[in-house]
Amino acid sequence: MEWRLLADVPAADVRELLQVARRRTFSRGEVVFHRDDPGDSLHLIVKGRFAIRVMTPLGDTATIAVRGPGESFGELALVSEEARRAATVAALQEAETRAIYRTDFERLRRQHASINQVLITFLASEVRMLNERLLEALYLPAEHRVLRRLVELVELYPPSDQEAVVPLTQEELAELAGTSRATVNQVLRAEEKRGTLELRRGRTIVREPDALSKRAR
Repeated sequence: MEWRLLADVPAADVRELLQVARRRTFSRGEVVFHRDDPGDSLHLIVKGRFAIRVMTPLGDTATIAVRGPGESFGELALVSEEARRAATVAALQEAETRAIYRTDFERLRRQHASINQVLITFLASEVRMLNERLLEALYLPAEHRVLRRLVELVELYPPSDQEAVVPLTQEELAELAGTSRATVNQVLRAEEKRGTLELRRGRTIVREPDALSKRAR
């Protein structure tokens, strides 16, 4: 398993870090941590997918990202001794991570100064992603946002035999796209008529990922 966060870290150092990492398993719907909990660890995802959620000023839940194998969450805990979780993270299915605590990561940073640049570069890419989402929310129609989030999920749930099964509900897709469930249903029904996807209970089967990607541009 390779993780994007550690892509530029020497393999020997990654192995050393994993030796002190703690294996964590989660059942579907289980919360890893809540927003404002103390931030003391980073999670490297081994299997399964996780939803990163925040509460809006109106009290609604918004899913801002979904993370899968090879990705991570909780990185902000590594840059401040008194960090608090900025979001709530929950497992979307049975999942497993390797939890690395700040003290262990700090030891690796002291031994290898290049780790600081790796972490800064990674966090900068996360900020760019959030900025892009903000611009989409301000200037893109909801229909386009739904299609773009669905295309991203297809990449997270790799196609088998040219079909990708996205096991998220329309409510969860609505949270990701920042729109209503009714709008998501309308967009998906239109795409179903075009033959690019098929709706099933609690999931969406994308039959033509390339065509869907072109429509999302």
